[in-house]
Amino acid sequence: QVQLVESGGGLVQPGGSLRLSCAASGNTFSINVMGWYRQAPQKQRELVATITRTGNTNYADSVKGRFSISRDNAKNTVYLQMNNLKPEDTAVYYCSTNSRPPWSEKTYWGQGTQVTVSS
Repeated sequence: QVQLVESGGGLVQPGGSLRLSCAASGNTFSINVMGWYRQAPQKQRELVATITRTGNTNYADSVKGRFSISRDNAKNTVYLQMNNLKPEDTAVYYCSTNSRPPWSEKTYWGQGTQVTVSS
């Protein structure tokens, strides 16, 4: 079992920055890929960024060049640095991870943190 807790969300003006954090606990040895998703009102949940244990990253086209994902395996924490924020970035941001063999292959989600970009 893995538990994920997000933090760092809030209200920011367009062009501003925020850094989200997600701390994992429980069986952290089982953690494989970590990532961030977001869901805006009346929109589907969408992938924002992912990062492997070795640091390979993947980003949605809408955030490339503005967001940066990183992780600290020793601290069992993944981060999302968000720069040049736009109103369309407003959403609930969810941290996610999947477990790996020899453990069971499952997906875990945090409860989400609200990011609001508005003047």
